[in-house]
Amino acid sequence: MRTIGVIGLGNMGRGMALSLRRRGFDVVGYDPAPAARGTCAADGIEIADGNSAVWRACGAVVLSLPTPEVVEAVLLGPDGPLHGAQPGLLIIDTSTSDPAVTRRIAAALTPAGIDLIDAPVSGGPKGAHAATLTMVIGGSDRAVARAEPVLAAMSATRVHVGDVGAGHVTKLANNLLCAAHLITAAEAVRMAGEAGVDPERLLAGINAGSGRSGVTQVNFPTWVLNGAFDSGFTMKLMRKDVRLAEALIGALGLDLPLSGEAARLWRDSTGIPDDADFNAIVKLQLN
Repeated sequence: MRTIGVIGLGNMGRGMALSLRRRGFDVVGYDPAPAARGTCAADGIEIADGNSAVWRACGAVVLSLPTPEVVEAVLLGPDGPLHGAQPGLLIIDTSTSDPAVTRRIAAALTPAGIDLIDAPVSGGPKGAHAATLTMVIGGSDRAVARAEPVLAAMSATRVHVGDVGAGHVTKLANNLLCAAHLITAAEAVRMAGEAGVDPERLLAGINAGSGRSGVTQVNFPTWVLNGAFDSGFTMKLMRKDVRLAEALIGALGLDLPLSGEAARLWRDSTGIPDDADFNAIVKLQLN
């Protein structure tokens, strides 16, 4: 697996492609967007003329795609790996996706000898470029072991959480918590501000106690209190992830009232544009 494909060359895919090349892999990429292809070509990444060419050229292919529907179209469509991929192809889906879709795709690929693992990532574009991503991984022990050299070239932390689809379940749970924590942290900051406590000092106190979270430790000081709102992850993407988590809760027949309220607040945040930074959800309370 010296030649690795990357399909989806946006902010995350481009960073992962560059990280793979720095670790000595030959990298072949493709994206339907001419601008993304052009940027990666300027970086020195070899650009294929379509998905089919990537399957033919590579022993492993990394996906970084926006929605489950796109993932399914790429993997099970007429230009998918069932039509001309190398024998023993390994596919690593780093997208945040629907675990049911992931399992359905894996079941379709397995008879052809194609391994699929789901390895959704946290860490944003900076983490992708620096190879410091965190991955939660679903797949068989054998497939994950095969993927380890590729995963290690893109990430600093890897947690194998179960069989195919388990990575996507875990990522949806993580992002649901992050989405809820942004709202609850913003409410706590507003409450304390109205009571006369400075936000930075408030967060220092919270982060020394049991109420701390990634949002209070990272998001607020890095992107919120300074007004930067430039994490590289958009409202549109987090809305999609919250919607997927809400759908999973519904499919499981669960009554999770706090998760439901968080999902409702994200659904109703239409005053914040899709292309805004996802941390902008705090403006519902702080403005």
